[in-house]
Amino acid sequence: MSLSLRVLLAVLGGLTCALAFPEPGLPWAAPVGVAVMTAAWWRAPWRHAVLAGYLGGLAFNLVLLSWLRVLGVDAWLALAVGWSVWWILLGLGTAAATWLRGWWPLAVAGLWVLVEALRGRMPWGGFPWGRLAFANSDTVLTPWSAVLGSAAVTALVAGIGAMLLVIVREAYSRRFDRALGAIGIVAVLALSGVLIPLPTVGQGSPAYVPLAVVQGSVPRIGLTEGAQRRAVLDNHVTATLELAERVQRGEEPAPAAVIWPENSSDVNPYTDSAARAQIDIAAKAIGVPILVGAVVEAGEDTLYNVGIVWDPQLGPTDEYIKQHPVPFGEYLPGRSLLTSVITRFDRIPKDFVGGPDSGVLQLGPARIGDIICFEVAYDSLVSDTVLDGARVLVVQTNNATYAGTSQPAQQVAMSRLRAVEHGRSVLIAATSGITAVITPSGDVVEQLPEQVSGSIVADVPMRDSLTIADTVKWGPEALLAVIGLAGWVVGAMARRRALGSKS
Repeated sequence: MSLSLRVLLAVLGGLTCALAFPEPGLPWAAPVGVAVMTAAWWRAPWRHAVLAGYLGGLAFNLVLLSWLRVLGVDAWLALAVGWSVWWILLGLGTAAATWLRGWWPLAVAGLWVLVEALRGRMPWGGFPWGRLAFANSDTVLTPWSAVLGSAAVTALVAGIGAMLLVIVREAYSRRFDRALGAIGIVAVLALSGVLIPLPTVGQGSPAYVPLAVVQGSVPRIGLTEGAQRRAVLDNHVTATLELAERVQRGEEPAPAAVIWPENSSDVNPYTDSAARAQIDIAAKAIGVPILVGAVVEAGEDTLYNVGIVWDPQLGPTDEYIKQHPVPFGEYLPGRSLLTSVITRFDRIPKDFVGGPDSGVLQLGPARIGDIICFEVAYDSLVSDTVLDGARVLVVQTNNATYAGTSQPAQQVAMSRLRAVEHGRSVLIAATSGITAVITPSGDVVEQLPEQVSGSIVADVPMRDSLTIADTVKWGPEALLAVIGLAGWVVGAMARRRALGSKS
């Protein structure tokens, strides 16, 4: 196969894979895209594999991360161009693994898990966005996340994609019996998840807790930075006061606690008396604790992104500090060098620093697991929260910058997968959307439109039992990654033998 054809197929495969994610969110596109990319990398010389791997990844990331254009085309291109280097490993590994006889589709599935595991952890803590599992948060494959974790869903998607290529190759070679056998394997893999039961009801005491999520919305024009911060806080106070009035009139059930989004108070309520007074007014009006998303000083040049439990009588009683600040968004790696070269980074005058503990907090009668914004993409941050006793998961997020793009919907898709993976309800509180309530089975029972002010009160199932995925932790991911690495190594040896025998 010529290099130009390999590049064309890799780019088409990357673009097809990107269609699996919101928006438009066509899950079937993921295995089709994997099949096309695998065809591009099939037994490729290593130079071809490097180029076709990189360009396939670049096509994928340019579409997937197009929401970054609101920060500037340079930011979008920088992340897409830099992050696509990981797809070189996929190209090289697949080029080697496809020299295997029989089990190469399993090796390809393992390679996708391996590369996702690596890019989700490094550099700077990684960036797991765009994992194949996140495109399958509402399919017949989704229940497997509750058994073997999200890595298993990625492996199934990639494995089905590899088997689609087997079907095409065998049919093209007129080996129809083998093609039919491969079709049978795909059917079994695709439909096996329907046999896995998912939780739908609450457990323990209390089994259900009425919780409210508030979306105050964000003003967009005509305000200075300080006034903007005050206005966002005012909006969430107002939305909470309106909820309290509806409760008093009997139009809404009374919540046992209220959840505000990340950055609902960018003014430090610990030190700013006006902000503290505003939050006190809201808490006293609704009469229950509020989880407030705030920014507070950690030191002279550092900040914390926190979720604060605010009691109507006692004020702030507990807090969760975001563990994984976003590099280049909340802190600058190599600050002195970067600010001297790129003046735009001066807009981030202080670095956020991470907290030491998981986000398990007592919010009224609910033992919640607080997860702040992009943290929902990281396996360990979510699973640690559940293992530490969270009965329901809360995602506090501020997607106002990305309103009207695909980013909020992509984050909802991740949250739906986490609900199934851990058997927990997930409540998303977003400043401007998408605020939603998700059941332990991954169903979105209610959500608010973007860029409107409002609230949702829902009777939320509380759960104590752990899924199998919680119990086995990262074991399946490690096993699948080892299979992928073994396929790469053994495949490279097979290639050397095959090419050596021809010379």
